[in-house]
Amino acid sequence: MIEKPVVIAQFSDLHVMAAGRNHYGVDAAAGLEKCLAHLAALDTPPDLLVASGDLVDTGTAAEYARLRELLSRLSVPWCLMPGNHDRRVPLRQAFPDHDYLGSDRRMYYHRDVRGLRIIALDSVIEGRDDGDLDAAQLQWLDGVLNERPQQAALVFLHHPPLATGFSRMDRIAVAAQGAQRLGGIIAGHPQVRAVLCGHVHRSAQVAWHGTLVSVCPSTAFQARLRLGPGKFEASPDEPPAYQLHHWDGTALVTHTVTV
Repeated sequence: MIEKPVVIAQFSDLHVMAAGRNHYGVDAAAGLEKCLAHLAALDTPPDLLVASGDLVDTGTAAEYARLRELLSRLSVPWCLMPGNHDRRVPLRQAFPDHDYLGSDRRMYYHRDVRGLRIIALDSVIEGRDDGDLDAAQLQWLDGVLNERPQQAALVFLHHPPLATGFSRMDRIAVAAQGAQRLGGIIAGHPQVRAVLCGHVHRSAQVAWHGTLVSVCPSTAFQARLRLGPGKFEASPDEPPAYQLHHWDGTALVTHTVTV
């Protein structure tokens, strides 16, 4: 146990659009604002917010400008990751002070939060909805985990590295070979307490290579539950949601928060 638990908030699939536009008839920015207000009202503020991809809807400068304006209201530290709807160049241009995003490669990085290692991967193939993990990034991940094998770690990536049973989204998950290589690395590092994803617009959990994969719902809109074949459909009656990951030095507990 540690003296004070570490709390990591996760927002995913924000899909912020320019003012006046909506997605599936849903104002994604309004959902984000509700999640931001709920987060701000928590009795104990999180140590960090990770926004795990699909930050905006089409990757334009105007969308990223609106995203920045919304996130600037946060009083807690926050960091960004790309999803398949994002574009690296305008994302970097909109957040030049976020130097962890790098300048000329995929956006992967790590940071330590009161003894908990947060690792963000970049599974984006620009212009495509499916994802992959390149060899250089996976080698980097293995090295970062080898640095401190006794330090608990959370690994974030946008695309789930496994099938969820939602066939439309499973077809655009991480490529099988990349997922297999990631799984081998995770299996060799028991300090990884969870692999935390987004992309599916629903909450889901599964045991995988000795750890837990948890999929965060969307701050914008959820997907209609459809196990098996079928197209992606929004479920506008389901509320925006996010997750809080609570680490007490021994156990990781994830809370799904609907607003």
